[in-house]
Amino acid sequence: MTTLATTDPLTDFSDDGEVDALTIGRRIRQLRTDRGMTLEELAAAVDRAPSQLSMIENGRREAKLTMLRTIARALGTTLDALLEAEPLDERATLEIALERAMRGPTFRSLGIAPFRVAKSVPTDALKAMLALHGEIERLNDERAATPEEARRANVALRKLMRTQNNYFGELEEQAQRILRAVDHPGGPLTQRTASDIAAHLGFTLHYVPDLPQTTRSVADIKNGRLYLSSRHAAKGDPRTAVLQALSSRILGHREPKSYAEFLRQRVETNYLTGALLIPEAHAVPFLQEAKKDRAISIEDLRDAYSVSYETAAHRFTNLATVHLGIPVHFLKVHESGTITKAYENDDVNFPTDRLGAIEGQMCCRRWTSRVVFDIEDHFNPYYQYTDTGNGTYWCTARVEHSSEGAHSVSVGVRFDDTKWFLGRDTTNRGVSKHSVEACCRRAPAELEAAWRDHSWPNVRTPRTLLATLPTGAFPGVDTTDVYEFLEAHAPR
Repeated sequence: MTTLATTDPLTDFSDDGEVDALTIGRRIRQLRTDRGMTLEELAAAVDRAPSQLSMIENGRREAKLTMLRTIARALGTTLDALLEAEPLDERATLEIALERAMRGPTFRSLGIAPFRVAKSVPTDALKAMLALHGEIERLNDERAATPEEARRANVALRKLMRTQNNYFGELEEQAQRILRAVDHPGGPLTQRTASDIAAHLGFTLHYVPDLPQTTRSVADIKNGRLYLSSRHAAKGDPRTAVLQALSSRILGHREPKSYAEFLRQRVETNYLTGALLIPEAHAVPFLQEAKKDRAISIEDLRDAYSVSYETAAHRFTNLATVHLGIPVHFLKVHESGTITKAYENDDVNFPTDRLGAIEGQMCCRRWTSRVVFDIEDHFNPYYQYTDTGNGTYWCTARVEHSSEGAHSVSVGVRFDDTKWFLGRDTTNRGVSKHSVEACCRRAPAELEAAWRDHSWPNVRTPRTLLATLPTGAFPGVDTTDVYEFLEAHAPR
């Protein structure tokens, strides 16, 4: 997946990617002191007042290119050496970072006036001030982490996914490299192969009964141990938890600095896990053959690779547009009717809030994803055509159960693409105008007239509806529990 750029507080670059005045000034000072020159001596050599040169060295004045060339000659170096991107020494880097912090909004909001960082200030003091500044900014970010931020992050990520047809070549290549490294022959990935991948990455697997409740797994990177819950090993697919944990290590994820980065990392992890369970090189010919036979089926993909229906549905959206030329949409809907996951590149109009977020909205009760909850036959897939304000769509859906209740998972395509799928001969039909008009958002007029003034439901409000997002770099995770767990289980 194309990763989003992150900002390093110790970077040598300004926002536009060029070496900034502060870094150039510090490099001049460093070269001057290395050569045993005083500020006055260098100022005389370039025919400038010491005060002017001091402002250049402190990054308070941008020197013109001609002046930089003159300074470079006086220092016995080149212009390129002044502008190079190589990092400064630790002390200079810390001083620059602190000066940037003092010019930023956090220091200003605390009423701390910028001060000159003298040579007499110990390096440890600089590190302490930067650490405090970073912690204050982290706490500010946590307070700002609201459900609105989550919705905005979801919208931005979904736009990226739509732009790339939910296909990320870099992650596909990562999966291929790992599978080649463990000599995977193709087809379903066995538990033994998942264990081989762990060993290839330097991890041993340990199933424990006391895994912290807020985690799915915990990696002890120092000792090469991956801890998973022995209590949940019998539930779901045991390969998935292992591969999700390992995917973060394969991708080199670091502690996320924002909710958007946390969300992106989670999407990357899930994508890579799917690419390992259903390898592109093996799955694409399988799907292309099914398309040729006009017999594409999410169930067949699920059964061929021994994965969950949701994993097969997700993976199909990764490969369908790029390799089969079929735009698709995906929905995961809770039994309460709330949309929890969504993706579309086939122009389907899902209900959105004012920010454009789909997650958290109510799915139309006439859409396949809601109707399937009322179908008694849970063995066979449910198919339905739905007429919408934006055309007719065909969907296939299943209901799956988890600790959070029942969810429906559905994959759909435009009417013209139905010809490639099994289930296209269904007689099930619905009409949904949820995205463009009231549709089922209001009760039928007769029911509303009879009951609106004679009823009072006691709302079961989701506990997260009015709350801010869970705090911490990994939202909702109690890091004290994690560290105590690791301390207790680390080899002695």
